[in-house]
Amino acid sequence: MDLKRMKDYIYWLYYQYLLITCSYVLEPWEQSMFHTITITVVAMVVYTAYVFIPIHIRLAFEFFSQIFGS
Repeated sequence: MDLKRMKDYIYWLYYQYLLITCSYVLEPWEQSMFHTITITVVAMVVYTAYVFIPIHIRLAFEFFSQIFGS
C-alpha cells in the first residue's frame, strides 16, 4: 500500500468518525473537548482491559480446571 493511499484511508476513517459521532457540527473548541473526552475514555477502557482481562481469564481457567479436573 503506497503512502498516498494510506493517507487517504486515514482521512476517510477520520471523516467516518466525524460523521458517526456528529462532531462535525460542533464548534472548534467543542470539538477539541469532545475529542479529549473520547480519547480519555478509550484510553481508560484499553488500560482496564489490559490490567483486568488476564486476571479474569486465569481465574476462569482455575475455576474450570477444578470443576472438570486436570
